Amino acid sequence: MNKLLTVVIPCFNEEEILTTTFKKLDIILSNLIKQNKVNSNSKLLFVDDGSKDSTWNLIKNEEEVNSHICGLKLSRNYGHQNALIAGMSKAIQYSDMIITIDADLQDDETVIYDMVDKYLSGVDIVYGVRDDRQTDTQFKRNTANIFYRLMNKIGIELIPNSADFRLMSKRAVNELLKFKERNLFLRGLVPLVGFSTDKVFYSRKKRMAGNSKYTLGKMLKLAWNGITSFSIAPIKLILFLGIFIVLFSIIMIVYTLIQHLRGHIVAGWSSIIISIWLIGGIQLICISIIGEYIGKIFNEVKERPRFIIDIDDYSNRF
Repeated sequence: MNKLLTVVIPCFNEEEILTTTFKKLDIILSNLIKQNKVNSNSKLLFVDDGSKDSTWNLIKNEEEVNSHICGLKLSRNYGHQNALIAGMSKAIQYSDMIITIDADLQDDETVIYDMVDKYLSGVDIVYGVRDDRQTDTQFKRNTANIFYRLMNKIGIELIPNSADFRLMSKRAVNELLKFKERNLFLRGLVPLVGFSTDKVFYSRKKRMAGNSKYTLGKMLKLAWNGITSFSIAPIKLILFLGIFIVLFSIIMIVYTLIQHLRGHIVAGWSSIIISIWLIGGIQLICISIIGEYIGKIFNEVKERPRFIIDIDDYSNRF
């Protein structure tokens, strides 16, 4: 019997592009079914992450005319990563493989064919990897490269130029869902699962309509969350910074004593005040970094749910 595929598509205020997304992904899924590569009950699961526009109404309307499409509505906006986990948690109950892709389809949906072929050949995780970032600004390309190099330096395994467009087998998703942390960074968690992996390459497209939901602020937040969720390198950096400041202070004390013995009194309150401000600023930064880790511990120990489902139309289809 053919394996059942569910494509999980997180949505947040995507009314401008959803109609096109429905059509494009339905063509892909229908072709896979015709080619007998996936089960005829395979679905496109659209996860509404607390949208304020007509996203959910569009999903509901499409459900009525297309048996491939179904929706999952979260009670509020929980964020992109939690929306993905919500969709995967529901889909894994019925699916043999799951593909995640963003609703804007900037990731090339046509490589889904290649992903399924690699899964059928025995691969558990297939990463979608961008081999062309020409649609990104120069600033975004440069900062992305710096981010991947930084993560590699501090020992965090990431797939360069790969976001959340990937295929995972049932057993891979089951293992991923065993990671219970609330501070989600799926790009770092998925490589920890292990199993056999492969890649498919594609060129990133321009967004069809609307604006990207990943603003600079959200991207920086995701990057910082990735660093602090997977590494204590920032805390180690604080240690080295403290050691450096102490050594520098000892050198300055010795220098000042020598100057004093030689009769060269250095006058100037400005340098003293600046030094105090500098040390004070460094201390505040260090305390803030430590506080970030304590805050994450605080959020984890409360064990609040990562998402709450309001309406589940996916399970009703089986």
